[in-house]
Amino acid sequence: MVNTRIVVAPAIDFGAVRAEFALDDRHPAASIAEARKATDRFAAEREDRTDLPLVTIDPTGSMDLDQALHLERTVDGGFVLHYAIADVYAVVEPGGAVDAESHRRGQTYYLPDGSVPLHPRELAEGSASLLPGEPRPAALWRMELDAAAEPVSVTVRRARVRSVARLDYAGVQADADAGTLHPSIAALPEFGRLRQAAARARGAIELRLPEQDVVADGAGWTLRIEPRTAADDWNSQVSLLTGMCAATMMIDAKVGLLRTLPPADPEAVATLRHTAAALNVPWPAEVPVGSFLAGLDANLPTTLVLMSEAPALLRGASYGLLDGSLPELLVHGAIGAPYAHVTAPLRRLSDRYATEVCLAVGAGAPVPQQIRDELAAMPDIMSASDSIAGKISRTCIDLTEATVLAPRVGDRFDATVIKGANGRRDAQVFVPSETVIAPCSGGPGDGTQVRVILDVADPVTRKVQFAYSPGTVPSQA
Repeated sequence: MVNTRIVVAPAIDFGAVRAEFALDDRHPAASIAEARKATDRFAAEREDRTDLPLVTIDPTGSMDLDQALHLERTVDGGFVLHYAIADVYAVVEPGGAVDAESHRRGQTYYLPDGSVPLHPRELAEGSASLLPGEPRPAALWRMELDAAAEPVSVTVRRARVRSVARLDYAGVQADADAGTLHPSIAALPEFGRLRQAAARARGAIELRLPEQDVVADGAGWTLRIEPRTAADDWNSQVSLLTGMCAATMMIDAKVGLLRTLPPADPEAVATLRHTAAALNVPWPAEVPVGSFLAGLDANLPTTLVLMSEAPALLRGASYGLLDGSLPELLVHGAIGAPYAHVTAPLRRLSDRYATEVCLAVGAGAPVPQQIRDELAAMPDIMSASDSIAGKISRTCIDLTEATVLAPRVGDRFDATVIKGANGRRDAQVFVPSETVIAPCSGGPGDGTQVRVILDVADPVTRKVQFAYSPGTVPSQA
């Protein structure tokens, strides 16, 4: 999207961020000891599906592997998707030390210098992770899909599985470009494109703002735009489809936990249309907001402006508890359908119990009362941990931005205004050469290409501030 010049920051103590949020990488000794002795409580009833050549697709270096897939075409032009999810409930003793600590944490927190795991690493990156070549307990989803990649039959049961390869997004993309995809995912690009088309038809809304990431570079740290390949999008459609199928099962049974988001507010859509008109970006009246955003040219500064305003469409994310009755809101507005989290139980607590609901419903059995009781606590636990995760991410980025830029106060930079100033706030600018999004005093208008001066870069307060002087123009270099 942008041609980013990487700047190496000095050493940064992210331990200060851990202290600020009371994070501890290590689990209590009792949790670690319990994790080392963990066994599969459901081993006797598992179907042996180690014959399936499943593969995992994760960021490079990941060890907490929740999901593995196998996708094949059928003779009638459809697909059969097998999706194995680590069976964490089977190896965590209810009421035990690991269980108690994971309830306190809620989810895995990610910082640039390492994660703060939901479960002891002995489980999350060891005996419960779907590492290649290792038999593992899993909840195995099987989905028969038609030629449009829409589900016609869905089952989920406990199984023993074995991944045959650990792949990463960049490698999958390179293989797709070269026509050498692993046989287990040779159909993934077509599947992904069909599911993306279905998402647009549902009115799904995908935001494509620059995603800042802090990464190690030698002895220091860098800021960069998080690379996203088509392979990321294809793979995400597998998880999205599974979550949608899980939500349907839960709604039919009136038991479970949905991830909900109200549909886009009409006033927010109207505001976005007004902005598009002011920027001279065509938006035909008959085109839904999701399709409009999906069709924008990522290389244009006007797209940055529109994407920066689009989050106003997606406010009010929550969790919907189903326990014998249905909540008023069943859909996830950004997905355009009901949706549930079930695909990341190593990293997200609620998935452990949501998966148990699906296993029971899929088997035609009642959902155990213990699971229903655990689900009742999940909205509060997950909402609190989601809030902490967001704050941790923003704090790490703010700290890195301020540290990277501290020696350059007074320097000038080319920038794009993504939000103009008003009476309550400064403008927001994106400085692509430094991969920074920060406030800017002065009054440049939305989408304007401007030259700004770095006024403040303070690692202590983690504040970055630019200033705009009317009449300055971007460099032509």
